[in-house]
Amino acid sequence: MRLKDLGERRIITEIRRRLGGRRRKDVRLGMGDDAAVVRSPKNLVITSDLLVEDYDFRKALHPPRLLGRKSLNVNLSDIAAMGGRPLHAVLGLALPRQTDWKWLSEFFRGFREASHRARVVLVGGDFSEARRIMISVTVTGSAETFVPRSRARPGDFIYVSGSLGDAAAGLRLLKSGRRRGKGRAVSPLLKAFLDPAPRLELGSLLARKKLASAMIDVSDGLTIDLTHICEESEVGAEVELCRIPLSGALRRFSKNPLPLALNGGEDFELLFTVRPGDVPRLRRLSRRFKITAIGRITAGNRILAVDAAGRKKPLKIRGYEHFKS
Repeated sequence: MRLKDLGERRIITEIRRRLGGRRRKDVRLGMGDDAAVVRSPKNLVITSDLLVEDYDFRKALHPPRLLGRKSLNVNLSDIAAMGGRPLHAVLGLALPRQTDWKWLSEFFRGFREASHRARVVLVGGDFSEARRIMISVTVTGSAETFVPRSRARPGDFIYVSGSLGDAAAGLRLLKSGRRRGKGRAVSPLLKAFLDPAPRLELGSLLARKKLASAMIDVSDGLTIDLTHICEESEVGAEVELCRIPLSGALRRFSKNPLPLALNGGEDFELLFTVRPGDVPRLRRLSRRFKITAIGRITAGNRILAVDAAGRKKPLKIRGYEHFKS
């Protein structure tokens, strides 16, 4: 059955049935009215993301359930980068009338899985027809203490969570048609791209314990996102290339994995800076989370790469940019 056989009213009824069942005390009025009404926390965190077919994802390569999860999780990653706790979501969908209902049902299933895991309540949205799929998600959250990009200072250490480059490798595998491969190397790379996990717990702890001086999630690529921190904080940086965390799966996939880790993007790990005096406290978190020191913030505005021999040269800033890449 296709959407043109159902009509807008029935589709919206199904959205409410599948995604609108949860209730919470801070939601005064949820789906069903012209707008939702929620109780606002002291520091309200708001983020929004737009995914457009053939630009941000390919329908043929991305299973709808995992796309539903990812469409929410990329927003939750932004909340994590602010040190916040997610609360509510608003979902906007534009779909071709030929879209199969089974595809949309699986998308809803994935979105619901991600929302339940993060304890997010869907409170509204919009639905329309378009020639290609467009997914707009807005998420609100709260943060007693939030972490901007603009407070890095010379001498701060630069850290990153998890491993970098796996998602970019996963995308290459999908484009090449290698959805399955020999051994265990392929699976984690595909998962990194198709089903990223937001670092909500780590981001919240870094903020509440006042460990991170500046923070961003790695969505466009390490080099671009580090540049964002440096520009907002009016500082420079030195990155030790030998310290960039690379997974075993990525090393098996590529003989030269470093460019994927530096510029690939879509990792949705946390990139953050830490004052020297707070490093001992941060080390306690390393028992629970994989975090790696990869460099230091410097005075000035130069961003340098440091090789294993200690030689320094300008870090090439590459990654994904809309209207340019």
